[in-house]
Amino acid sequence: MIATIHHFDESLEAAHRLAKLLGFVCQAINVRRFPDGESLVQVAETDATAILYRSLDHPNEKLIELVLAASALRERGARRVVLVAPYLGYMRQDIAFQPGEAVSQKVIGTLLATHFDALVTVDPHLHRTASLAAVVPGIDAIAVSAAATLADLLRPEGVQGTILIGPDSESRPWVESVAAPLGLPVMVGEKRRLGDRQVQLAIAGIEHVRGRPVVLIDDLISSGGTLARCAELLLRAGAARVEAVATHCLASPDDLAKLARAGIARVRSTDTVAGPTASVAIASALAAALVKLVPTRA
Repeated sequence: MIATIHHFDESLEAAHRLAKLLGFVCQAINVRRFPDGESLVQVAETDATAILYRSLDHPNEKLIELVLAASALRERGARRVVLVAPYLGYMRQDIAFQPGEAVSQKVIGTLLATHFDALVTVDPHLHRTASLAAVVPGIDAIAVSAAATLADLLRPEGVQGTILIGPDSESRPWVESVAAPLGLPVMVGEKRRLGDRQVQLAIAGIEHVRGRPVVLIDDLISSGGTLARCAELLLRAGAARVEAVATHCLASPDDLAKLARAGIARVRSTDTVAGPTASVAIASALAAALVKLVPTRA
């Protein structure tokens, strides 16, 4: 295969892990930020296929620099520019909930489709949108599942007797896909609306957690409010230990402290977003996807 991976500073370690697996050259992107907030982006030499690696947590500044980098790579001679965004921001708003709201998923998806020839991401947080291809029309799009990576994270510890819990109905696909290769039972929480402003969380069969370790599984930890409520319910029901594992963790230090106070003994995630919970690399799953997109060497 012939391609070069280009990365920004915060993605150095993750990009190099991916490059090592694929046998690609890995090049840093230099960014200079001026006092007025503008960015000057400079890329290194590239191959015919340029792979841009950057997770889009805290995406506003990152998106502008990505577009600038894509343009610079084409000026350098890249004929195909592939974006690897392990975490893809702005995907949660797929409709206008109030009059006048921008539909961020559509806007950002169109922006990326305009500047890139292909997109690879991990467990994008899509609700009513049928597929990633619908978000970025007209380009190749692969949504990688982190289920096998999360199962591998749990497997070495010995998971006998553990119950995997999805905190709400939206988490069911992730918790079931992680549980299947481990042969573990699954339970899923349900939100019950008691009024205009009051929501109650319930877990059917929660009595079965008594004396057993449980692991909360989700695709995304943002503020962690639902996970905290789940943990409190599980511990009151007699769970021996509660942990949380997710594909992406955006939680701030204050959010993580709140989860600890709720009784969650440990929070782990993949390295799609850098931070204290990043415990397992997603590089192997990304490499398997990129092999389908990047041309082989003649």
